[in-house]
Amino acid sequence: MAMELALTRGMVEAAARPSGPATKITPAPATCGSKTESFTALYDSYFPKVYAYIYGRVQDKEVALDIASDVFERVFVKMDSLRSAEAFGSWLFTIARNEVSSHWRKEKPAAKAMQEAAWEGEIHGRPAGPEESLLHREKLSNLVKLVKQLPQREQEIISLKFDAELTNREIAQILKTSEVNVRVTVFRALRKLKERMQKTSVAD
Repeated sequence: MAMELALTRGMVEAAARPSGPATKITPAPATCGSKTESFTALYDSYFPKVYAYIYGRVQDKEVALDIASDVFERVFVKMDSLRSAEAFGSWLFTIARNEVSSHWRKEKPAAKAMQEAAWEGEIHGRPAGPEESLLHREKLSNLVKLVKQLPQREQEIISLKFDAELTNREIAQILKTSEVNVRVTVFRALRKLKERMQKTSVAD
C-alpha cells in the first residue's frame, strides 16, 4: 500500500519540483490593501498543493506553472464573490480543475503524447544511483504507466487525493458527488493498481 499512497507524491517530489520563480503572477497594486494581504497568505498556503495537482495532470513543469499562475489570477479577481471562507479550498481546486480541462481542450493529442514522453524521459534520464534507487525508479515508472491506464475519473480523483492532498469531502465538493462515491473510487483505483503491480512483478 505504501507504493500506491506514494503515487503522485513521489512524482511531484522527485520530478515536478519547479525551478526558478514560484509564480509569474503580477503583484497586485498596493491600494488593494487587506485584500492583497489576504490573497498573499492564501497563495503561500495553497500554491504547493495546487501546483502539485496541476503537475500531476499535465506532467510538464513550465505548463504547470503557467496554469497555476492563471488559477491564482482568477482567484484574486473573483475572491470577493466567495460567500464562505470555509469553501475556499474546494472553490480554488474547482478553478484549478477547470483550468486544466481548458488546457487540454486546446492541446492536440500529439502534443499531449509528446509531453508524456518527455516527462517519462525525465524520470529515466536521471543519474544512476545504488541498486535500490534503480529499482525504485523502475517501480515508479511502471506505476505511472498503470495510473494512465485507469479511467479518467479515477485518475482525476487519485490526483486530487494524493497530489493535492485533499480530503474526501473536499473532493466530493469539487466533483459534485458524495464522499462515499469518492471513497469507493479511491479504494477501487488503488486496488486495481496493487493488483496490476503484483501481476507485473510476477511477470518479471
